[in-house]
Amino acid sequence: MPVRDGIVDAIGHTPLIKLRRASELTGCTILGKAEFMNPGGSVKDRPGRQMILEAEKRGELKPGGLVVESTAGNTGIGLALVANARGYRTIIVIPDTQSQEKKDMLRLCGAELVEVPALPYSDPDNYQHVGRRLADSLRKSERNGVLFADQWNNLDNSKAHYVSTGPEIWEETGGKVDAFICSIGTGGTIAGTSAFLREKKKDIVIGVADPRGAAMYNLFAHGEAKMSDGGSIAEGIGLGRVTPIIEGMTVDKAYLVSDEEAVPVIFDLLAHEGLCLGGSSGINVAGAMRLARDLGPGKTIVTMLCDFGTRYQSKLFNPQFLRSKSLPVPAWLERTSAIKPPFAKS
Repeated sequence: MPVRDGIVDAIGHTPLIKLRRASELTGCTILGKAEFMNPGGSVKDRPGRQMILEAEKRGELKPGGLVVESTAGNTGIGLALVANARGYRTIIVIPDTQSQEKKDMLRLCGAELVEVPALPYSDPDNYQHVGRRLADSLRKSERNGVLFADQWNNLDNSKAHYVSTGPEIWEETGGKVDAFICSIGTGGTIAGTSAFLREKKKDIVIGVADPRGAAMYNLFAHGEAKMSDGGSIAEGIGLGRVTPIIEGMTVDKAYLVSDEEAVPVIFDLLAHEGLCLGGSSGINVAGAMRLARDLGPGKTIVTMLCDFGTRYQSKLFNPQFLRSKSLPVPAWLERTSAIKPPFAKS
């Protein structure tokens, strides 16, 4: 096994895991890319690394410089860890609705958090706009440079997956991959990965699994970036507009996946396959199963297992929260939630 030269070099090289039950139910081989095994615990380590390294090449960052980003959490964690390793400070602007676990992890990484109300993108005080204004302001006083990572518009985001995720999938499957599908947060994963895989195999099928309340299903199914009805508890995904990263991207199959469909998949993966995953992974696997049924048996389909479920324990694995959203609560989760530690007070 090769020795990695620090945390930056340790990002990527994640294994593909065969999802046994999803594969058995569909007659296909459904593989999940284990992105929770990245140093920062998510797929977002890849763009975090790429955006910082590319900024260094352009001369935007010098030792002691500052990285600023607007993020729902995981990109911020990836950026903060890489920034620590490269000698930079980090400020993260985050909606106050995001899970406490992600906020705690960001602070543990040394990032300074600026929590703002969750407002629509059209509002000038949406967290993405706040982050950009903050970075512009800090450039006046920061002598060693300020990088506003800007993951929704920064093409280094998708480049990260073109140079790493796509090649890894191709190598790990020996080129025997028939389809790739995942959800869209910024679009970097699907844009970069699909671009590489299509260069290798022109007839590969690319799919999108979109949560309710986002606009990507309508964009790729009907040609208009229109929000679908409803909402989702999944964090970090659910794009509402066409960004430079996804502009011009071709998608063959688009699926609208509800929480009612995705959440049981998450619980099933934990109870029967030992995979404790977050909400976006449930959307991805549910979408992969839909795609498998459309393509027919015998195909090999790859999707992304984006991050650990522990990052959402207070929501996704909280019976009270699930019931408040009218979502199913498995019996085993009810039992574990009711167990008190020894000597706990009543």
